[in-house]
This record gives sequence, structure tokens and C-alpha cells, in this order.
Amino acid sequence: MDIKERVKLQFGRNVANYVHSPLHEEGADLQSLADWVKSEQAKDALDLATGGGHAALAVSPLVERLTAVDLTPEMLSTAEAFLRSKGHDRIRFVAGDAEKSPFEPASFDLIVCRIAAHHFPNPDAFVSEAARVLSAGGTFILMDNIAPEAEEVDRLYNDVEKRRDPSHVRAWTKTEWIRRTEGAGLRLEQLVQSRKTFVFESWCRRMSVPEAEQRELEAYILGRSAALKRAMGVTEAEGRMVSFEGDYMMLKARKS
Repeated sequence: MDIKERVKLQFGRNVANYVHSPLHEEGADLQSLADWVKSEQAKDALDLATGGGHAALAVSPLVERLTAVDLTPEMLSTAEAFLRSKGHDRIRFVAGDAEKSPFEPASFDLIVCRIAAHHFPNPDAFVSEAARVLSAGGTFILMDNIAPEAEEVDRLYNDVEKRRDPSHVRAWTKTEWIRRTEGAGLRLEQLVQSRKTFVFESWCRRMSVPEAEQRELEAYILGRSAALKRAMGVTEAEGRMVSFEGDYMMLKARKS
């Protein structure tokens, strides 16, 4: 199956799990996002791969016009219902692909993408398209899970993500994102890295992982070396997986 069709399938059938996911709905990064956006005084903003609409919810009061885009029709309609229920009825919703933007050059002075880019099969095209539709002086804000710089931990983290979610492509390292962003003609201004805890049971439930596969994944993680488990922040109790940790990045860059 084409990866984008797999993304639509995975998120189409798990959309409610993401709209009401505490990691997505209540993340402290949303306040940081609002602070960054507030200082920009942007007029036309674009939320790429809006998902449950949580970034749009944070950005909408701070800009004059906001367009929310998502590849998955069910996700887009659910995000629209969610945002309207919160009183945000002036957002424009567009079905679209972050790697093939339907917008004219220099259409937006702010572009945001939160917890989605690890599903994009061609991240170079995504950043290039964002740069194309961003106006001169405009701001690009990328927020996503990132892989550790250490290759062995990088491989394990991405392997675990892929086993849980077939639509996962790759969590990139911050070094790879910096190179990609600057290669598209955007100037890096700020990067914040933090640690994120994934509670194993709810993390699996969010993607409707069958019980048998969940137990297999649990055994796979717990069977790694002590050093790798420390690097992944794995916690266990009575032989069962409790949680693990991953790195998270907020990146802000500007178009010259």
C-alpha cells in the first residue's frame, strides 16, 4: 500500500483517539507555540497536517486568517467539528498534501506543522513547498518527535514506532531537520529540544494495536540491551512495560 494511503487508513480509523489524546491536546508545547506566534503578528497562517486541530486552536486567536490542511478527510472533518465546538468558525479547511501544496507562492507569512512530519515520505518536498508558499520574512515552525543522534538508538526508536504504526515513515534527527530547513533557504532562528514520555498502553491504544501485537512489541522492547533501554528511558514494573521516552523538537526558521 502507498504510504499516503496507509496514513489515510490509519488516521481515518483512529481519528477520535488523536483529537482527545492528552499528548496532543494538552502538550506544554502548545503554550510555547502560542508565545512564538504571538511575537510574529502574522496575518495569514497555514497549519499543515492539522490532525486533531490542536495547533490550529492555539494559533487561530493570534492571526487574522488561518487555513488548516490535512491529507485524511476524516481527520479534517473531525478537526473542523472540534474547532467549531471551541468557537473557531473562521478557519478555512482544505484537503491537501503537505508535499504538494495547492497554494500560490508567498501566500502565507506563518506556517506551522505539529507532530506530523514523521509520516511524510518526502520531507525535502514538504520543507521546499513550505518555503515556496511562505512570504519573504515569513516564519516556519516545525514541531515533531525526533530520533536520537546516536545511530543505534535512532534505529531502535524508529523500529519501535514503525511496529506500532505502519504509517510511520521516520522520525528524523534534529541535525537532519536543520540541514533540510537551511537547504530550502530558511534561516534557523530557534530550536528547543525536550523529552516526552509515552505511556505504553495508551500509546498502543491510540493506534488500535491488537493485543497480541502489543504483547509482541512489549517483549521486543524489553528484550533490548540494558544500555539501549536506558537510552530510550524504558520503565517497567513486574516484568511489564510501563513507558518509554523520546525526544521532541520545536524549530523556528525564517525565509529571507
